[in-house]
Amino acid sequence: MTKPSLPDLLHAAVTAVGGTERPGQVAMAEAVAEAIDDTSHRLIQAGTGTGKSLGYLVPALAHGERVVVATATLALQRQLVERDLPRTVEALHPLLRRRPQFAMLKGRSNYLCLHRLHEGAPQDEEEGLFDQFEAAAPTSKLGKDLLRLRDWADETETGDRDDLTPGVSDKAWSQVSVSSRECLGATKCAYGAECFAEAARERAKLADVVVTNHALLAIDAIEGAPVLPQHEVLIVDEAHELVSRVTGVATGELTPGQVNRAVKRSAKLVDEKIADSLQTAAEGFERIMELALPGRLEVVPEDLGYALLALRDAARNVISALGSTRDKSVHDEDAVRKQALAAVENIHAVAERITLGSEFDVVWFERHDRFGATLRVAPLSVSGLLREKLFEDRSVVLTSATLKLGGDFNGVAGSLGLSPEGVEGEDAPAWKGLDVGSPFDYPKQGILYVARHLATPGREGTRGDMMDELAELIEAAGGRTLGLFSSMRGAKAAAEELRGRLDNPILLQGEETLGELIKNFAADPRTCLFGTLSLWQGVDVPGPSCQLVVMDRIPFPRPDDPLMSARQKSVEEHGGNGFMAVAATHAALLMAQGAGRLVRASGDRGVVAVLDPRLATARYGSFLKASLPDFWYTTDRNQVRRSLAAIDAAAKADGK
Repeated sequence: MTKPSLPDLLHAAVTAVGGTERPGQVAMAEAVAEAIDDTSHRLIQAGTGTGKSLGYLVPALAHGERVVVATATLALQRQLVERDLPRTVEALHPLLRRRPQFAMLKGRSNYLCLHRLHEGAPQDEEEGLFDQFEAAAPTSKLGKDLLRLRDWADETETGDRDDLTPGVSDKAWSQVSVSSRECLGATKCAYGAECFAEAARERAKLADVVVTNHALLAIDAIEGAPVLPQHEVLIVDEAHELVSRVTGVATGELTPGQVNRAVKRSAKLVDEKIADSLQTAAEGFERIMELALPGRLEVVPEDLGYALLALRDAARNVISALGSTRDKSVHDEDAVRKQALAAVENIHAVAERITLGSEFDVVWFERHDRFGATLRVAPLSVSGLLREKLFEDRSVVLTSATLKLGGDFNGVAGSLGLSPEGVEGEDAPAWKGLDVGSPFDYPKQGILYVARHLATPGREGTRGDMMDELAELIEAAGGRTLGLFSSMRGAKAAAEELRGRLDNPILLQGEETLGELIKNFAADPRTCLFGTLSLWQGVDVPGPSCQLVVMDRIPFPRPDDPLMSARQKSVEEHGGNGFMAVAATHAALLMAQGAGRLVRASGDRGVVAVLDPRLATARYGSFLKASLPDFWYTTDRNQVRRSLAAIDAAAKADGK
């Protein structure tokens, strides 16, 4: 039997999902198939509307070997597993003569733990476990959540938190879940045979396509113990998010509260003298944290160094003692011991990492009004880790709507540990970049307006001229505005000011759940939605409800961001341009994502307005503009108001 051709397979899949084939999708599928066939690597930029999910799923399913697909957002994971994969598998079955299996796999804490549910959760104040259902008042929000979880446990086939709708609070979920470090292991657990997390792993071992998230991919790379099943092809969707997700997984933190919980959990399980030494070390650490000022610690202060050494040594003694003592009076001792061990091991690992003082780590204090001080340590760069762990022994395809920054792939490639395109080093994997474009006609569908006449935004203070400009633009657009702000403080100030000046309803991030805000924004064209980071990337509102996207300023990282400023300084010390490599690249990525909120369908029309004159006047402005969709460009404020009014009038004429 002849092997079905890729165009035939793609045509069958696109027809099954009710779509239309796009030239960019065909080019993408061919590039993915080529990368799989010759075990090479691709960076593929596929604009909104390309249909990139099918562009990689069809060649992956046709390949026949196991493929792992890693995404950043829950929404895309759900779309793949609930919609795209089932339809594609059915559509390809007559041609492939097989029905590929697929499965979702996440970190252990995403699954309900039956041991926790039935035996209770370790309590900080006392030895043993407590029944969380007894402890929480049944009429309280926590009590209701826990009772619902207990009922759900009898119905669910997956135990996956994301299958529970509506969801429950993090506090409620923590009562019925465990981290991988706290897990007893299937062979030691009375519920091992029914374990949801183990069942998910078994399904993944049998699947042809495993859908996971960036965090689990990072854990698989960093911790050395394989979490994902063996696979020949890795596809990273939403790849612009990968570096920040890997950095998050590789970041350690210590707080006084966390240390005190570890002390309480281990105190009854070890000799009193050993427990006292950890208690004393915890008190010393807490005293120093009370005086901690936010900012980077280029050198660990002497008093903090002594406190961390004391914590490290005391934690090591507790870990040794926990492994050799037994106390039959403790109810479900193995579970209590495992949770105590996980808490103390984390403290030992972070304290040791900071005291060793690697030149490749950045250490800093953060202060939170409510939670006090946190000590953090993060890698200066994850590029070496990704180069070494991500690209070995498999084909890797990285795709996103925003991978070309400033006109090429090299900025993103460098952050992933790759050399510039076409340059092969001894340890640098070779790769090719491909921009398959977008089906949208950006110059005809959108305008990029830069408010060149405004004053340059300063670090502090309100921007009266910016508020006037924003109000006039919203009025011209008849509402229909997504306001993207570089800080929550800026978003709140604009919402408060404009609620008093305009008749349009203004929704503000944080006042409702994100899903509810987006639903309400889409439902009423007169409405505006203001917010910060998650709105820059997480809003998909096609049609006339979103015809004006406003950015208050270029979203450079804060100058006092310890990790970003350390990365910038490191690039400069190695002879590079730290500002362009770190700050401008960060801003370009966010602006590209933000501008991508405007045109989500072929009939969409509108304006992206940047209320920061530096995009028009600064030398780096051309780099940032080259990272955005190819909209028609203007700095003429009267022209843009006329255009917005015309777009609004056309929408109203259509009854929208």
